[in-house]
Amino acid sequence: MFFRHIGPDSDVPAGDIGVGGREIGFLYGQYKKLTNTFVGVLTGKGLNYGGSLARTEATGYGLVYFTTRMLQDRKTDWKGKRVVISGSGNVAIHATQKAQSLGAKVIAVADTMIAQGVV
Repeated sequence: MFFRHIGPDSDVPAGDIGVGGREIGFLYGQYKKLTNTFVGVLTGKGLNYGGSLARTEATGYGLVYFTTRMLQDRKTDWKGKRVVISGSGNVAIHATQKAQSLGAKVIAVADTMIAQGVV
């Protein structure tokens, strides 16, 4: 029983490429039915289920915003920085877009699963 291994204080699964709001909404509906609770246990839900407007972009953008603060601590910014991103899912896609919009030059995006022919 999958629902026993997830929860707001343990593991909060999220969608990614091929697992969108519809699938997460279904999982959330089943979780709610089985546990009789309405808590933030799955991310990527539709707005009708308490989801967020920018959920798809949130983790990738958050990565870039966190890195922006680290750069600011070093008295610098993204402009002209060369960036390599590992992965090719939603996080990588949106981190790439946000970093580029702030002036970074993304020189590589890699995914070992693709390189190995798994995906």
